[in-house]
Amino acid sequence: MAVTIAQKPLYDVLPIGQQVIFSVSQDTIVATMYKVKFVAEVYVSNTSITWASDELIGTFKTTPNNAGVGIFDLRPVLETFVSPDNLGSTSGGGSTYKTSAVPHPIHLIDKYSRNTNSMKHFAVRFKVEYATDPTASVGTPDNDVDSLLYTMFNGVLQYDDVLTLENGNYGYSVEKYFANGYPTELLSNAPLIQYARLTDYGTLPFLNFLGAGNTLMIGVASFNLTYYWEGGSSSETIDQNNANGGADTDTNNGTKNLLFFGGFPANLQNHSTIFAAAIVSGLTHYTIKYSNGYSNVSETYTINIICPNERGYEGIRLTWLNQWGVWDYYTFNMKSTRTVTTNRTSYTQLGGTWNESTFKISGYKGGKKNFRVNSTEKIKLNTDFVTEAEGVWLEELINSNEVYIVNGFSTDVSNTITNKYIVPVVLTTSSFVRKTIANDKLMQYTIELEKSKMQRTQSV
Repeated sequence: MAVTIAQKPLYDVLPIGQQVIFSVSQDTIVATMYKVKFVAEVYVSNTSITWASDELIGTFKTTPNNAGVGIFDLRPVLETFVSPDNLGSTSGGGSTYKTSAVPHPIHLIDKYSRNTNSMKHFAVRFKVEYATDPTASVGTPDNDVDSLLYTMFNGVLQYDDVLTLENGNYGYSVEKYFANGYPTELLSNAPLIQYARLTDYGTLPFLNFLGAGNTLMIGVASFNLTYYWEGGSSSETIDQNNANGGADTDTNNGTKNLLFFGGFPANLQNHSTIFAAAIVSGLTHYTIKYSNGYSNVSETYTINIICPNERGYEGIRLTWLNQWGVWDYYTFNMKSTRTVTTNRTSYTQLGGTWNESTFKISGYKGGKKNFRVNSTEKIKLNTDFVTEAEGVWLEELINSNEVYIVNGFSTDVSNTITNKYIVPVVLTTSSFVRKTIANDKLMQYTIELEKSKMQRTQSV
């Protein structure tokens, strides 16, 4: 009298920010037994599930509904086991920062990095418990059934994302991000043409050794870059392997199935002599695409080099957690304004010494004095002129709950780089009007933010 899984997620690779519905049934037990509850034992691991006790993260029960079916939505449980990757991985070959193994933000990696928190595997063992009569104790006889092995990552679905329905099972296909076919996309909604300064860091996230169902799982073998300047070009291939911070093979290891490539100019400056030579030649742009070892299977991404603003505007680069739980980047290279708001706590200080043999007047004492000063820096940023597609993409920045300023390239390598390069901020822009060429002709956006941490001062 085994339990039957009547409904399950359609795809075995899924963004976990969606309803994760399983329904189970056992008609005979529901109809004839007492105190019936369906039981879901949820297991989570970086690798394939072995059903070991240390992989069991929770046991959940539900009463059969009027149709005799138990329905579980496991999203609230599972989504707590994936989170953003803020640091370069130390597993395997480990990512590096300027060829050094000091701790560093994920954005500063040299070549590749595995994820640590963004992807996990899960499976569910379903049971049914019941009593044979109204007064008997509840038991769980040998009637369990196991789900498939699922791969979850820290993405979220919107209500207008298109779901596929087959045989009562539904889900969102991420097949366009697999390295098995053409054209594959990076794990991002960013446009194919992006812009960056030579000092800008950033990563390109991608899936590795993942496929749908019985699809042949082929990994990413290399990223291929071509650099262009007026009158010439050069190319290089950066292998994706353990030695470069990536993962050679493993189809059931979450840390190896989602990787980051340091594909922006500052990352490449950390290690690439070919890129450095292209800069000397007057680099204007470069293209990026990746290969699965048989052919170039990804879309071609172009990074156009932004020259310093001729008006002297300060460029500010933001990174934010995108829809798929990894990082996107944009450099605000137009006018920005900084405002410091200060809050003071004051007290009235005595003007002399009252606890000594004689009264003494001190010129620096007396009157109103600030006890503590707290300052918050606010920044208003303006984009350059953007396309409609870029405008839609930048809405993800407005809606993201993780946003940082990424400071630019320097020659320094030290253990202080975590504080030096990443500045957490909070967006204060509360509305974002989507612009169109028809309505607005030339399109620019303005956003406002404030630094999360107050400026420190001495306490008196």
